[in-house]
Amino acid sequence: MSEPIRVLVTGAAGQIAYSLLYSIGNGSVFGKDQPIILVLLDITPMMGVLDGVLMELQDCALPLLKDIIATDKEEVAFKDLDVAVLVGSMPRREGMERKDLLKANVKIFKAQGAALEKYAKKSVKVIVVGNPANTNCLTASKSAPSIPKENFSCLTRLDHNRAKSQIALKLGVTADDVKNVIIWGNHSSTQYPDVNHAKVKLQGKEVGVYEALKDDSWLKGEFITTVQQRGAAVIKARKLSSAMSAAKAISDHIRDIWFGTPEGEFVSMGVISDGNSYGVPDDLLYSFPVVIKNKSWKFVEGLPINDFSREKMDLTAKELAEEKETAFEFLSSA
Repeated sequence: MSEPIRVLVTGAAGQIAYSLLYSIGNGSVFGKDQPIILVLLDITPMMGVLDGVLMELQDCALPLLKDIIATDKEEVAFKDLDVAVLVGSMPRREGMERKDLLKANVKIFKAQGAALEKYAKKSVKVIVVGNPANTNCLTASKSAPSIPKENFSCLTRLDHNRAKSQIALKLGVTADDVKNVIIWGNHSSTQYPDVNHAKVKLQGKEVGVYEALKDDSWLKGEFITTVQQRGAAVIKARKLSSAMSAAKAISDHIRDIWFGTPEGEFVSMGVISDGNSYGVPDDLLYSFPVVIKNKSWKFVEGLPINDFSREKMDLTAKELAEEKETAFEFLSSA
């Protein structure tokens, strides 16, 4: 057995965490021989609920969980972390402008960034899930200047998985037969699900998705809007936001950071845009296709970008630049 790693999940009394914690504890994220000290953080009014979650985790009798700590204190939660999964954020309430949402979250993620800076290991991997995820992630990173920017990523894997499954459903194959879809940009309704470089396995051989489907109008229309608006569709149907699928996507995202991406495959991840070759401005937290090896990601370079894609990629970059500007106004006054 290796040494235990310290893993923090924030918003740990919430429903995404409820679906996620078992996967972390049973070895399907960090591997079956990796002991874990699991730290659960939530706000003080949620501590009663968090105690219930703690009891359930104990009752799962998971051999890899060496210790489980439930707390509402940042100095306890962020100490000596190897991995921080920042799920908790202020949710959007009815009648709330995106600007109000940004303001509330800048405060939270500035404080959590500062806590990472002060208490966590400098090698900590930080995964931001709480929305608006891209800008929350950038805020946390800015507030933890001594932790490498590359250690911060935000979740667009749920969108990536949604795109894969829509293609699979349309072609009557499994999601595993589809690879190299891309989510560009923001985890919002401006994101651009791109299948120009995606491949699908049909009758044992790989073909391009456009070639396989022969339905350009669907791929440029309904497919994109379905993926962009899937979260809203789930809320409308379930009266609650995506939890099971979000938890699965978080597990996929972290497992790929930990173990690397399969040869010949890339995944989508919100990362710092510095030095990309796709004309996305620097200093944005933007979703790109990446490959991962030895716990470090690299941009997938040299993919040709057509005019249709260019326009969509620029649109989502523009939204992110505006969000960043708004957030940073709040950041300087916070």
